[in-house]
Amino acid sequence: MFTLRVDAETVARTRFSPSPASESLAWLKLTAAAGRHPVFGDPGPLARAALAHPDVALLLGLLPRVGDVYTPDLLTPQPGTATRPRDLLDEQIAQIEATAQDDLEDQVFTYTEAHWSRPLPAEARRVAESGRMPRRLAAGLARFWRDALAEGWTELHSIIEQDITHRAQTIARHGVGGVLGTLHPDIGWAGDAITFAAAWDGEIDVAGRELVLAPGVLSWPGFAVQVDVPDQLVLYYPAHRIGTGRDHRPGKIAQVVGAARAALLADLETARSTAELATRIGYAPGTVSYHLGALHRAGLVSKVRDGRFVLYQQTPQAVVLLDEA
Repeated sequence: MFTLRVDAETVARTRFSPSPASESLAWLKLTAAAGRHPVFGDPGPLARAALAHPDVALLLGLLPRVGDVYTPDLLTPQPGTATRPRDLLDEQIAQIEATAQDDLEDQVFTYTEAHWSRPLPAEARRVAESGRMPRRLAAGLARFWRDALAEGWTELHSIIEQDITHRAQTIARHGVGGVLGTLHPDIGWAGDAITFAAAWDGEIDVAGRELVLAPGVLSWPGFAVQVDVPDQLVLYYPAHRIGTGRDHRPGKIAQVVGAARAALLADLETARSTAELATRIGYAPGTVSYHLGALHRAGLVSKVRDGRFVLYQQTPQAVVLLDEA
């Protein structure tokens, strides 16, 4: 059993927050493993296309594989207190980019060597030693988020907020301890400690530290605790009632199309230009161009130049996805 020993100050400083960075890494790992989420299904072509970007590949190289038990804390900074979801992500990206070199080397070199069953990828070591790793990891997270999750985040954030509301109601009735003992079947509350039924034993005193409880949707149904860096204490737990028959449609986020891209794809049975699509759909030309670029990289639209215009049209793969939606 693993134990976090807490005090009154820790309990008083406990708060809830989504962690866009953690959700992104969960989706990235699932994508790279060619897996399917138990509720949201296949990560989809846009997520897979993002793997080809070198900064995303660098980020992936620092994630644990089967048998590994450590993720560098710098990849999932403790969420701040921003109220807008995009601001939360921007804050986390900025924290990754600001990682000090000595902290990075401790986590990327020392801790992975102690906790991984495989050596650090040579490319990751080279980039870490060059001092450019924080900037590239931040860029990789931003890129994967943009291509694979941005369109679906409103739905995911809504689920997370519903969980936080549910937990707040539990606190109102039963106190903070009443929540800490109900986050997961393997997480318990002992009055002065949070206990975890884990494969490893140990105890860490986190008295006086701020604890963030982060509901997980794409990381569902697992839990994790982040404790190595003193000011980065986070407990990730599965959001309430995911996968219990509520209105979560597996194909929706799995295809990672979203309303904007679905509307564009549906209107591309006939080849059309960016300007024509902007007029028909009602989006700004720049927004249309951005979405078309992502869809083209994923192989969902083709493009061909016709005089002064570039015309876009559904590919056969897109037709199949639309039929399944």
